[in-house]
Amino acid sequence: MAQTVLITGCSSGFGQLAVRTFSANGWNVMATMRAPEKDTDLRDLPGVALVRLDVTDTASIQAAVTETVQRFGSIDCLVNNAGYGGHALFEQFDDAAMRAMFETNVFGPVNTMRAVLPMMRKQGHGTIVNVSSMAGLLGLPGNAFYSASKFALNGLSEGMALECEAFGVRVHVVEPGAYPTTRFGANTDNALDVGDDQVAGYSRKLRAHIEALGEQMAQQGGDLADPQEVADAIYSCATSKDAPIHNPTGADARMLDSMIQSAPSRQAFLEQMRTMLLPQA
Repeated sequence: MAQTVLITGCSSGFGQLAVRTFSANGWNVMATMRAPEKDTDLRDLPGVALVRLDVTDTASIQAAVTETVQRFGSIDCLVNNAGYGGHALFEQFDDAAMRAMFETNVFGPVNTMRAVLPMMRKQGHGTIVNVSSMAGLLGLPGNAFYSASKFALNGLSEGMALECEAFGVRVHVVEPGAYPTTRFGANTDNALDVGDDQVAGYSRKLRAHIEALGEQMAQQGGDLADPQEVADAIYSCATSKDAPIHNPTGADARMLDSMIQSAPSRQAFLEQMRTMLLPQA
């Protein structure tokens, strides 16, 4: 009998690739997104069904979970992929933007895990894969709130991985580096001019520097990083009992993780990163 995965944030990027990967490997896939009626890419794939799910709306989560169980019989894997990004200095991020980011990146996975974990615990097996970010390994200047949300997701995943072992439920976190698909849309830069001239001027300068660095890191070895790597990492977590809790994915994320592990202290690591991440005067 085919296993079933429910994936959030499937309208594009890693989520869409994950749907294709699970489908190609014979899984039943409930591909969820806020507006499934707009999909033109996934609905005809083998074993794939679409349903509306907004991770900030608990009623839509419960409805999607119920429909998945009714259609496929159970949920063997949950992939929390939906994400919210934004670039701005701390002073430029207003309260609404901060809360929206945490609602999607932290409380969204909390909501979906609350909906499926009792079922997984009772059936004695299940896997949860939370898609985080390289930003969950390092507090990025100009992305402090985004990093904070991903640090929170990483810590939540790590703690849950340990506490869920007793119930036969595995929890993993995938931490992608820079990929072409990780652009969150033009609206993520809409606060860069907020504030006085000092704040806005530095914010623009920092953003340009980070953009250039990201382009460089996304092309490790001369080729644009392939986002299929992330879908493959998600699938590996779902299918391999030997998969680690933390899964930095992409040459840049693995390099960053290696730097963290090899540095004599966290402060020494941050000193290394300062010259890379901050624009020179």
